Amino acid sequence: MPASSRRVLRPISSKRHPSPRPARGTRRLDLAARLKARARALRIRVERRDAFIEALREANASQEPRKVAEWMVRQAQSWIPAPCWVVIAHDVNGHLNVLADVGLVPNLGPSLWSAANWVMRHNAEFFSGDLAKDSRGGPGANGSAIALPLTCRNRSVGALVCLDPQPSRSAPSMGPSLVVSLRLLLEPSAIALDNALALQRAEALSVTDELTRLSNSRYLNQVLRRETKRSVRNGSPLSLLFLDLDTFKSVNDQHGHLAGSKVLMEAAAVIRGCARETDVVARFGGDEFTLLLPDTNTEGAVQVAERIRDRLRASRFLASDGLSVRQTVSIGVATLEPDQPRTADELMRAADMAMYRVKAAGKDGIHVAQDGS
Repeated sequence: MPASSRRVLRPISSKRHPSPRPARGTRRLDLAARLKARARALRIRVERRDAFIEALREANASQEPRKVAEWMVRQAQSWIPAPCWVVIAHDVNGHLNVLADVGLVPNLGPSLWSAANWVMRHNAEFFSGDLAKDSRGGPGANGSAIALPLTCRNRSVGALVCLDPQPSRSAPSMGPSLVVSLRLLLEPSAIALDNALALQRAEALSVTDELTRLSNSRYLNQVLRRETKRSVRNGSPLSLLFLDLDTFKSVNDQHGHLAGSKVLMEAAAVIRGCARETDVVARFGGDEFTLLLPDTNTEGAVQVAERIRDRLRASRFLASDGLSVRQTVSIGVATLEPDQPRTADELMRAADMAMYRVKAAGKDGIHVAQDGS
């Protein structure tokens, strides 16, 4: 099971969407038996023309991947009641991620990823009566599973996975005609999901620097104006750091622009590692970076600046290329305090000018903007 998959697993809806329970005094059929008992009715249902029209209409009712996936989970649960149904797909970073679920709990994680990864690799249906004894099941996988590929333009864009923590006496199975019918019915949903994910990726790219994967200056300006208004309204501090790498030009001159790009990526990772999740880290342009720090006063902003300066000083860049390149940084700090209001443009200008004061004083340092400086 990939590490990236383990990180995104979350038990979000086992309490909000309780799984169907058997009537008191009855024995619950295993997953294979439930599927067998419902197969004929399910085939009739999914082969109806209005079922396809409904799928086409409902799946395209939203451009949000999560809402498309939630509709698919609800439909699947009505087809085959089970303790857990999940829709997964690749997120904007290329990791398999849970988009919607009912009944997903942490101990089902190994089973989920065993089935989902197999479907994504083979673009084929997956049936297992006992994952603990199935060669396709990974470590910790157990119970029974059904997984259906979400196929769009002859490729899997995701998977619809059914899980039962209890093994079945035999592997669940569907006749060829039911498999074909389900594939046809799921295709409009898969196309809608793929389109919604593509839109999400495009929106992410529009505010992301392609090289460093940090936010870009366009996004920074949007957030800076929003946070400035919020800071003034709530009387909370807002700080901005403006950073410029001191010796970056020499990297390009001595080692070439490809090496320079690698230094920017490595420096971006160091800077990002010094920020909180609520901070906005952006590449402003060239070798200039900014950090927007909500709810942070001057003292807190200086602490962040010192951490960045010290970690960049200690880093050795281009080590994977057999080099040991050092970089220092000049950092300007500006803060919007409740008693010293600034506009977004003034805050940016103050941080920029403070950074140039460091440059003028010999580089490799920090300067805090005061009123008018």
